[in-house]
Amino acid sequence: MSSAMKLQERVIVPRTAWKLADIFILCLLFALLSCRVLSLGEGGAGAASVAALVCEAWFTFVWILNMNIRWNPVRFHTYPENLSQRMDGLPAVDMLVTTADPELEPPLMTVNTVLSLLAMDYPDVDKLACYVSDDGCSPVTCYALHEAARFAGLWVPFCKRHGVGVRAPFMYFASRPEPELAGDNFSDEWTFIKSEYDKLVSRIESADEGSLLRDDDAGEFTEFMEAKRGDHPGIVKVLWDNSKSSRTGEGFPNLVYVSREKSRKHDHHYKAGAMNVLARVSAVMTNAPIILNVDCDMFVNNSQVVLHAMCLLLGFDDETCSGFVQVPQRFYGKLKDDPFGNQMEVLREKLFGGLAGLQGIYYLGMGCFHRRKIIYGVAPSSSAAIKHEREGSRSYEDLRTKFGASVELVESARNIYSGEIPPSPMIDISSRIQVAKQVSSCNYETDTHWGQEIGWSYGSMAEDILTGQRIHSSGWKSTLLDTNPPAFLGCAPTGGPASLTQYKRWATGLLEILLGQNSPIMATVFKRLQFRQSLAYLVFYVWSMRAPFELCYALLGPFCLFRNQSFLLKASNHGFSIQLALFLSYNIYNFVEYMECGLSARTWWNNMRMQRIVSISSWLLDFLSVVLKTIGLSKTVFEVTRKDKSTSDGDPSTHETDLGWFTFDSSPVFILVTTVAILNIATIAIGVWRHAIMCFGWMILYFWPFIKGLVGRGRYGIPWNVKLKAWVIVVAFLYFCRGD
Repeated sequence: MSSAMKLQERVIVPRTAWKLADIFILCLLFALLSCRVLSLGEGGAGAASVAALVCEAWFTFVWILNMNIRWNPVRFHTYPENLSQRMDGLPAVDMLVTTADPELEPPLMTVNTVLSLLAMDYPDVDKLACYVSDDGCSPVTCYALHEAARFAGLWVPFCKRHGVGVRAPFMYFASRPEPELAGDNFSDEWTFIKSEYDKLVSRIESADEGSLLRDDDAGEFTEFMEAKRGDHPGIVKVLWDNSKSSRTGEGFPNLVYVSREKSRKHDHHYKAGAMNVLARVSAVMTNAPIILNVDCDMFVNNSQVVLHAMCLLLGFDDETCSGFVQVPQRFYGKLKDDPFGNQMEVLREKLFGGLAGLQGIYYLGMGCFHRRKIIYGVAPSSSAAIKHEREGSRSYEDLRTKFGASVELVESARNIYSGEIPPSPMIDISSRIQVAKQVSSCNYETDTHWGQEIGWSYGSMAEDILTGQRIHSSGWKSTLLDTNPPAFLGCAPTGGPASLTQYKRWATGLLEILLGQNSPIMATVFKRLQFRQSLAYLVFYVWSMRAPFELCYALLGPFCLFRNQSFLLKASNHGFSIQLALFLSYNIYNFVEYMECGLSARTWWNNMRMQRIVSISSWLLDFLSVVLKTIGLSKTVFEVTRKDKSTSDGDPSTHETDLGWFTFDSSPVFILVTTVAILNIATIAIGVWRHAIMCFGWMILYFWPFIKGLVGRGRYGIPWNVKLKAWVIVVAFLYFCRGD
């Protein structure tokens, strides 16, 4: 392909000044460790000094890991206009959506996600299909999607006829069109479509499970009659089959509802299990060579995202360079100044670009385009030797062992392995419903390789990161797709408990990987994971392990005050100067990063504060729970994060007036942070001690939301049972400090 018609371009991002700053801070860390060791050798080997040395050594290790990931950032530019000569040959795409709980993830939210997917730009809609997994087995969700399919007949043509940019109706109709764009015909049509959408919203929000089942004269919800959320047969419904559309090439993509079979006797593996069912159902129906998966709370914000992804999937001479294409997560309706530190702006701008310069960005669990064959465990060097194999041969039997007993699934897998994929789906998907139910049964995976060598990986609540690591360990690389406007937009938690729950779930899954059989270091030694990429995985895997060290460091000030000791180095050997220089340098470094990303000083402070809060709450609780699970005393529980209701009510601006305030409940995640806040108040009250007043004052600022929570009321006050437990720990700590 000539350079003039290139589909993608890899651009190195210059970073010389930042590299010098990285090295400077690293030198300060080593100098601090040297001074600490010298002070111990001079007779200052108190318990506090030894603890400080261990913690500072850990902080140095974490800094080295972060330096590795930031060192060689790159970005990819895509040129979808150069696909014009290849439009007929573009591969088909199966779009997979997952939802788990109709209460925490309102059906209207899922409907907007699905409608935005159905309205995406692609040369041939027959090459697109959307599959929705409903792990809540909710007739309301099924009804909502059925109604969405009817509305899509109006919405999709409207979007394409007028070049609508944002194709999620709730977001599009949140504002009136520009006057210069709103001609008489357009205004009338806009008003009509909005009216139809408002009717759709009303029908969905007024629907309830009881009335749907009670008034089901057409028998559309018969399969839900005896269904219980955790125990029911598989349900597969084709809500729209575009092959039956009156005009070929028009209409909108196929839409299929799936609620996998569940039994209390079988482990369902959370989201990973749902994704594997969707992979199998889509394989026996449309078997597209490319899979896009999104969460139910994110919508398409750039209608050409699939074309941009194709530039990266097809634009390399060696497909190994783009095993999967990951879109970074961005959010809509963001709270000002990111009060809960979960918008991840700097993480996306600084770390993801650095990952792209290594073996590639992690798989983030949503907004990702996979080659189906890498989900099936195909290594880059694998040959297509299966394409001439017949039933009964060794290779065919190997596929049955891996993929299960379904003849249709094995045949579809063989087509993927061999590359013999028809240009567009040729079958009537409605004729495959029984086959789809077979491969969605709860015991289908027994004695197969699903969840191990093929599909989404089991063994961690962070199934996305683990699956991506398995792909990288096979030798594949991944690419980062960051378009303007952003490809997808999702919603972030907008309250204290939801934010901390989300961090806890992420950290739990990551630590499970690190302490399990899937360590990235072992993958480097025995597989094809590059060494620097394995260190990049460790940056996130050690989230929870940071908690004990940060808690210890946070307690050193109060401990030393009550024991009449000091963990700060003396000014006589320049130790205190080094500590002060390190404190200033690190904070200035982070502050400049936020400024460079176009963020406010308040955003920087909120994120710095939340890092400390999350570490001593979510990460510490996760660390303890995973350790207990490892020794067999507990088990981890998957928690669905409650989505903001404003994402589904048709108006993204209808937030509560007090969003951004920290709210509390009786969760144990708040106990230790409350304890540390009380301890630092106590140390300030007792009196000033050498230089430590700066430490205590800084800690007070970090935990200010919890200090306000101690005197707050209602949702904004820390519950009395949490305060009581925190005071018990404070008293125990003070008693410990009385030791000899």
